[in-house]
Amino acid sequence: MKIIFDKSVQGRRGVTLPQLEPGVEAQLKIDGRYLRAQPAELPELSELDVMRHFTALSNRNFGVDSGFYPLGSCTMKYNPKICEKVAALDGFAGLHPFLPQLPQGGELTQGALEVIYELEALLCEISGMAACTLQPLAGAHGELCGMSLIAAYHRDRGNTEKKEILIPDEAHGTNPASAVGVGFATKPVPTDPVTGRLDIEALRGMINDRTAGIMLTNPNTLGIFNSEIDQVVELAHSHDALVYYDGANLNAVLGAFRPGDAGIDVMHINLHKTFATPHGCGGPGSGPVCVRENLVEYLPVSRVVKKQDNTFALDYEQPKSIGYTAPFYGSFLVYLKAYVYILSLGRQGLIEASQHAVLNANYLMNMLKSDYDLPYDRRCMHEFVLSASRQAKQGVHAMDIAKALIDRGFHPPTVYFPLIVKEAIMIEPTETESKETLDTFIQAMKEIAAVANSDPQSLNAAPVNTRISRPDEVQAARGMDFNYCPQD
Repeated sequence: MKIIFDKSVQGRRGVTLPQLEPGVEAQLKIDGRYLRAQPAELPELSELDVMRHFTALSNRNFGVDSGFYPLGSCTMKYNPKICEKVAALDGFAGLHPFLPQLPQGGELTQGALEVIYELEALLCEISGMAACTLQPLAGAHGELCGMSLIAAYHRDRGNTEKKEILIPDEAHGTNPASAVGVGFATKPVPTDPVTGRLDIEALRGMINDRTAGIMLTNPNTLGIFNSEIDQVVELAHSHDALVYYDGANLNAVLGAFRPGDAGIDVMHINLHKTFATPHGCGGPGSGPVCVRENLVEYLPVSRVVKKQDNTFALDYEQPKSIGYTAPFYGSFLVYLKAYVYILSLGRQGLIEASQHAVLNANYLMNMLKSDYDLPYDRRCMHEFVLSASRQAKQGVHAMDIAKALIDRGFHPPTVYFPLIVKEAIMIEPTETESKETLDTFIQAMKEIAAVANSDPQSLNAAPVNTRISRPDEVQAARGMDFNYCPQD
């Protein structure tokens, strides 16, 4: 497929602008300081050329609307179109962030502020927390916000020795960077090789008066729920350390476990993993942060408040706040989709969604564990991790299996993560996939395992029926060409 620059024809255009009235052009003249030295080299095409180009590109894309997308730890669930429709309503999508917030003159923004206020309340109810901020723009941004809150808490109390964050090695990969970004040092806590959970005895030996907090992912990246979480919280609090809960896997425990009830101090929630919003390709995302009472006063400004006359406003009078976390108020249209999703399903619907996610994952795991290694053979939650170590002995690695799935019409699962499992294949089916789809995936995985024994070299060439067969991914990442210029 030609790139759009190669389709360019000099003088061709897709838009015709009216001729300016005399004198207007001079008024519109831009100061030369803000202009490029040379005009931008843009492709020249008709509207039809542009439409066909991008439609052709979209046909090459793979998404949850086109096929099974079992990425582990990413929750590529189907997104109900009612959520998209509400977010596209002009009264929401057409709002400008600088519109007045208060009546009189601010009536246009009252609905938006009410959505923020009510969604925060819903997330507090779901998480068992006291307060929430929707501002963080993604899960990792939520982690950074949560770590900033923990730092502010200790700083406010003069706890200058609190400089370390303990992070289980089965936690999400962005956790250490989020802690370091706030100025903490990090220490990994090992996983119990039998249970697949944080080794609590190792934790007892590591926690001390320098510990500012512990970052937990529960269920963890192995898809295993830590039933000893109350002991972890009690141990942390006994050393005046706070407990951070990575809520990226909340889709597994809706209605069954509320982190706030277990004494968790702060958590983030990936709206784009648990509550309908599309996920992947860098956005859009949203990572709200919920806190217990002890951290409320440190939340970012501004806070949406409900006034006595039932109108809504932004409150900036928060003297101990960590400050601004995002411009304006984060990903507002993402909030809308999550808001609609929660209201549509209701309490029982959210519970059933989690139950189906857990059922689907356990079904896949039990159907595949005879063909692949299962390092931690325990009942999983919404995802599980296989290992291709058996196939690797035949020269077929996790990446080869992933590529072979593309030939069979599936998006590959996550591979080589978590790092504590060799040749990891991390699978998350979500709650919305039918048994027929799961059975077709099982058949494909079993077929690949059989081919790995009978004809392993054929898998080393996969995929063979795609437009691009076997790109050098390392070279593609390290040798990107940023200097492409269309030829004359």
